[in-house]
Amino acid sequence: MPPTGLRIDTSDPRPIWRQVEEGLAARIAVGALAPGSAVPSVREVAQELRINPGTVARAFQRLVEQGLLETRRGDGTYVVEAPPALHAAERRERLVQAAARLAALSATLGAAAGEAYTALDEAFRRQRGDSTEER
Repeated sequence: MPPTGLRIDTSDPRPIWRQVEEGLAARIAVGALAPGSAVPSVREVAQELRINPGTVARAFQRLVEQGLLETRRGDGTYVVEAPPALHAAERRERLVQAAARLAALSATLGAAAGEAYTALDEAFRRQRGDSTEER
């Protein structure tokens, strides 16, 4: 896995900047990017992922606007010390949106709901660093 832990999926219908944004937000949420830690530069992330720096800059800017990253002029970009808490309604809406993408992909692949649930459970275990072996 790349140093930032990000991967771009060219078959994903989401724009690349959104994949970068959501990937970094997920890394922050699980503590893989700790509060106060430096984030690689736009240029470094762009080179690592082999994408346009403007694409990465857009993702970074959106994360700054969401209160997850802060830029320190002349010093770089950092994870904020205390990310803002989402209201339950906003958290639920974001989860529903992500679940809709999973449901659409599942339907496209011809997967049953149970298979999608199993994949989601595996994704949670991977995020936590748990083993992906069957229980």
